[in-house]
Amino acid sequence: MTLINFIELFPDEESCKLKFKEYREHVGVVCSKCGGKDHYWKKDKEQYECKLCKTRTTLKSGTVMHKSKLPFRYWFITMHLLTSTKKSFSAKEIQRQLGHKRYQPIWHMVHKLREVMGKRDEEYILAGRIELDEGYFSTEISEGEKDKPLKRGRGSQKKTKMLVMAESEMVASPKKGQKPRRVGYLKMKVIEDFRSETIDNIVKELASNATAVDTDDSTSYVNLKKYIPRHNAQVIPKEKVGEILPWVHIAISNAKRQLINTFHDIKPEFLQNYLDEFCYKFNRRYYGEALFNRLLVASVSYKNEFRYKSG
Repeated sequence: MTLINFIELFPDEESCKLKFKEYREHVGVVCSKCGGKDHYWKKDKEQYECKLCKTRTTLKSGTVMHKSKLPFRYWFITMHLLTSTKKSFSAKEIQRQLGHKRYQPIWHMVHKLREVMGKRDEEYILAGRIELDEGYFSTEISEGEKDKPLKRGRGSQKKTKMLVMAESEMVASPKKGQKPRRVGYLKMKVIEDFRSETIDNIVKELASNATAVDTDDSTSYVNLKKYIPRHNAQVIPKEKVGEILPWVHIAISNAKRQLINTFHDIKPEFLQNYLDEFCYKFNRRYYGEALFNRLLVASVSYKNEFRYKSG
C-alpha cells in the first residue's frame, strides 16, 4: 500500500477503528468465558456482548492490541511502515514518526507485531526439497556472560546461533542469469546449540513435510535421514556454498545486512522477533500492496503474549 493510499483510507482514528472492527468480525469474535461465537455489538460501549453468557469483549481484547492503550492509528501507521518496504524500522524511528513521548510503549507495540508475524508463519510447515544450514548473528552479550572472558570466533558470547531452512526446488532449464534453484518458504530459528538432538526436534517441528534435505556433512545432521526420505550430505568447499546451498546463505546475508543497517546492539532474547519479521516479508515477497492487509488479519487473529521489558 502506498503512502498516499494509506492516508486516503485511514485519515483518522475512527477510520482505523472501523477497519479493525471489520476484520475482527470477519475472523470471528470468541467469548473468553464460554467460547460462544455469537455476539451483539454494543455501540454505546464499543464492546461485543456474548449472546449466551452476556460477557463483554472489547474491540482490542484477544488480538495483538490486547490491553494496549495506544490509539488504533498508531498501530495502523506502524503496520504500514513495517510492510511498505523490504527493510525495517527501529522502534526509535517509529516513535519519532508518531511523535510519541515515551519509547517503551512503542517498543512493545513493534515487538508485538513482529511476534504475530512469527505466529502466522508457524502455521506453515516446510515441504518438498529443502536447504538447511546454520548461521550466527552478532548480538549483545547477555547479562549472565558479561563477567566472563570474551571468547573468539563462533563460540563468542557476541554470537547467537540460528538454524536456517528454505524450500529449494531445482529449476529444469534455468535461463541465463537465473539461479538453478527456485526458493519457496523460509524459516529461521534461534537455537541454544548445534547438537543433533536440537536440530532433530526443530526440523521435525518446522519441516516435517520435507521429502529431501541438502546439508553439509556436519555431525549435527547425522539423524536427518531417519525421518526425511532423502538426505544429501556432502563436504562443501567454502567457495561452493553459494552454489550448493544458495538460498539459505542469501537469506542469512540479507537478514544480517538489514539488521546491521537498522538496529544497534540487538539483545539475543529479541533476535527471533527480528528474524520473524524478515521471514514474514520474505515469504510474502509477491504480495505487494496486499501485505498490509495480511498483517492486519494476523493482528486480529492472535492474542499477543509478549511480556519482555526493554533494557
